[in-house]
Amino acid sequence: MAKLTFLGATQCVTGSKFLVEAAHNGRVERLLVDCGLFQGSKQLRQRNWDPLPLDPATIDHVVLTHAHIDHTGYLPRLVRDGFRGRIHSNAATRDLCGIMLPDSARLQEEDAEHAAYKGYSKHDPPLPLYTEEEAQESLGRFTTIPNHDAHSIGSAFSVRLLTAGHILGSASIELTVKENDRAATILFSGDLGRYGQPILEDPAAPPRADYVVCESTYGDREHPAESPHDALAEVVTRVIKRGGAVVMPAFAVGRTQQLMYVLRELEDWQRIPRLPVYVDSPMAARVTDFYLAYREEHDADYRREEDPLNTGEVHFTRSVEESKQINKVSFPCVIISASGMATGGRVLHHLARRLPDSRNAVLLAGYQAEGTRGRALLEGAKKLRIHGEDVPVKAEVMHLTQFSAHAGRSELLRWLRAVPAPPRQAFLVHGEPDAMQSLAGAIRDELRWPVALPDYQQSFELQ
Repeated sequence: MAKLTFLGATQCVTGSKFLVEAAHNGRVERLLVDCGLFQGSKQLRQRNWDPLPLDPATIDHVVLTHAHIDHTGYLPRLVRDGFRGRIHSNAATRDLCGIMLPDSARLQEEDAEHAAYKGYSKHDPPLPLYTEEEAQESLGRFTTIPNHDAHSIGSAFSVRLLTAGHILGSASIELTVKENDRAATILFSGDLGRYGQPILEDPAAPPRADYVVCESTYGDREHPAESPHDALAEVVTRVIKRGGAVVMPAFAVGRTQQLMYVLRELEDWQRIPRLPVYVDSPMAARVTDFYLAYREEHDADYRREEDPLNTGEVHFTRSVEESKQINKVSFPCVIISASGMATGGRVLHHLARRLPDSRNAVLLAGYQAEGTRGRALLEGAKKLRIHGEDVPVKAEVMHLTQFSAHAGRSELLRWLRAVPAPPRQAFLVHGEPDAMQSLAGAIRDELRWPVALPDYQQSFELQ
């Protein structure tokens, strides 16, 4: 009997890994949908170090929905531990992973070195989860498949990638599972984007499926009706009037480009003054090049612009020395730096420098998972632990979910309603418990579908 096992993104928003197994032509074939890192609390992060419940060498294929690290960041570890199959994605996701996985490895190596230097790790010596060399090795296992067309993978599986509208290259996956003379279809939403938002196309209409695995990040809430332009203009104007800087923790893929796009439009419309914008992330600089190259992935408004992501005074910093120079900037500016939940990366140095000054502001422009520094700021923390030291929080902290790349509750339901016929079973993943429970209630009440909220490592037989 074919089987679906949830190895991540259960009762939490990270670590996406979904294992599908099918007996075909006398052997069991295994396919993993996504292969992400757990982020957030120490308990969740520990799962990255725990062995998988199966030998990676027995996994035949991996298929990716998109390039975010909570969906791809475990790949180097999987390959290091014995996976020898192919990793399937569209071209944009492959190219983004070519930046993000080595960068993830570098950050881990740097954090391990910093922990050793400062002596705040319990491990001796502190080690990274994987190295940059191991990340590069995993990239050699990628195979690209086009969007929209069905593609056979091995004997037991066929996949079709459909636009998800979340980030560049993001896809929902229609997976057909063949077992001898029978077949079933599983629809994985991936991370669903929003409708009518800047830059990206709307999520594609979903196909009929026997099983639906849907994310639920914002399953219990809506995004504000206020436009992202109005919200950002108000924040920037208020902070620069008091001579402060706006620090924006932002994912290098998607969020950074969205913020740059809206800032550029606000400058063009003269709703904010032209001011220095420091994009302090070498990865974000490279990703921005892909956002300009893959124009066919974007909406018509974006494609019409000659230089859609170029604010009047944008500075991309690549070296550590250039990053340090931003600390000397004492006039109003915007600093965009990864990571988006302040779990690591260069943004931590900017937060340490700017949080103690009440003239400054920290703009949280998306979801902040439990256990992250971003979530602590959102919940009113008076101090933040950064690199082994407590930093006082005196800067203004704001949360603008208008910039979220995740569909809100009504948008998730809109996508689900578009499934042509009720599935045998729906599963909710990639959400915290309250969000999952709320969306599950709405699905049961409005759509009359059976809904399950899987536990970590729980398996389900597919009829």
